[in-house]
Amino acid sequence: MDNIVDSLNNAYQEFVVAAANVLEAKETSGAQKTTATDTALESFKQKWELFKVTCDQAEEFVESVKQRIGSECLVDEATGSVVGKSGQTTTTGLPPISAVRLEQMSKAVRWLVIELQHGSGTAAAGSAHSHPSAPFDARFSEDSAQ
Repeated sequence: MDNIVDSLNNAYQEFVVAAANVLEAKETSGAQKTTATDTALESFKQKWELFKVTCDQAEEFVESVKQRIGSECLVDEATGSVVGKSGQTTTTGLPPISAVRLEQMSKAVRWLVIELQHGSGTAAAGSAHSHPSAPFDARFSEDSAQ
């Protein structure tokens, strides 16, 4: 994480310096288009693109961490163990499900989301029960009880 913060900071600093160089080149040339202003503008454009890419990488990292934390919380909730404020494990009162079952349900949800994203919403609803990892499988008592 420190590497991501450092690269983001460095890209930002380089971007700011490039912006200052553009302003300085324009001032020096009397706001006329010169080779120096063109070079400064090209450098500014490159630093801007680099900064955007670095921001995207940082955002991807944050999203992956959010997903990992969310998955861990989901597993904790599903298995019935939650760390309380005192640091001790407590139960939620919900009946626990196995990690394998949780993974099956997660895959089924992802599969349905992919089908919906590809515009086959009606097909997804009809094929949900035929897909081997589909949710609400009658073989599992916790699905049929709901």
